[in-house]
Amino acid sequence: MKKPKISPSRGSIIISTFQSKESANKVAKQMVAKKLCACVNIAKINSIYFWNNKMQNHTEYLCLFKTISSSKLMHEIKKIHPYEVPEIVEVKMNTINKDYLGWLVSTAT
Repeated sequence: MKKPKISPSRGSIIISTFQSKESANKVAKQMVAKKLCACVNIAKINSIYFWNNKMQNHTEYLCLFKTISSSKLMHEIKKIHPYEVPEIVEVKMNTINKDYLGWLVSTAT
């Protein structure tokens, strides 16, 4: 079996949550159209957290934005995010399949 080529990366995954599938899809499509990310995965999740001194338990939509332009992407997400205090977290890709990195770099600006 051939091993995948692995290399250091300058890519990032930006994590953000949204209140509805529609808002997650809208933001994801805008970011891909602007080429600020190459791909967005959207998953339905359950979130438990405190807000206004009350425990909350809600369905949310988790978006994983794959990018090489993390600062620009995070800025754009924050500008249009519907939450008062949006979760926008960067996770650096320390090790990545070289072919995937090539696709990421060629797809996102």
